[in-house]
Amino acid sequence: MLTLEQLKVVVHQKGLTKTDTCLLCVAAGGGARVHTTAAKKYAIDAGVKGAKKWNFGAFLSAVDDKVFKTPDGWELTEVGKSHIASVAGENLSVSPAAKEAQDLRAILPKLKHEDVKDFLSEAIVCAEQSLPRAAIVLSWVGAMAIMQREVVDKHLIAFNAETLKRDPKWKAAKTTDDLGRLKESTFLEIAQSVGLIGKNVKQELDACLKLRNGCGHPNSLKVGSNKVAAHIETLALNVYVVFS
Repeated sequence: MLTLEQLKVVVHQKGLTKTDTCLLCVAAGGGARVHTTAAKKYAIDAGVKGAKKWNFGAFLSAVDDKVFKTPDGWELTEVGKSHIASVAGENLSVSPAAKEAQDLRAILPKLKHEDVKDFLSEAIVCAEQSLPRAAIVLSWVGAMAIMQREVVDKHLIAFNAETLKRDPKWKAAKTTDDLGRLKESTFLEIAQSVGLIGKNVKQELDACLKLRNGCGHPNSLKVGSNKVAAHIETLALNVYVVFS
């Protein structure tokens, strides 16, 4: 929601309370799953005077309408997000990628597997903090993890049979790790063949994979917020929502 550079600007505004500063630091961590120590580090890195001695947990606990604590850390409520928007003003990230990332947050509770949630959570934070390459790569990894789970749960026999037709040396997969032996492009081809995804969805996912490969290796490729938003939207509508 806020990059460190944006946080540095906002926390040095006159009249800002310590509580608001703590909330802003949760926002800098992505607005969810932010541990108290991480929030304090954001404040210290942003140059907040005296932050090392602050009791961040006490400040945040006092405003439970704006933030609440889970076993994974602090998370802003909708009231808290609106409050952060009013405090941060124009410094708040409102890029297309950040907006798409916020939509993905609604999907998180519906996901069954913690490893998939972790990939998606990290992708959301990267999109919100203007880290386009990381957001593209991690959101793709999460989508692949979901599809691999779906194959293991519902399509494993058909998937193994189709793969064996293409590769007589294929050793039948039993787990998602086994499916990782396939190239991702090959996985998509077989996923279409067994009816996991349709032809048009497969074409869109091929484009997402191509972008992911471009962002996952050192090169001169430049990507902006709109590109990230389109990538995340495609994965959200065709993978995360469908198989969550």
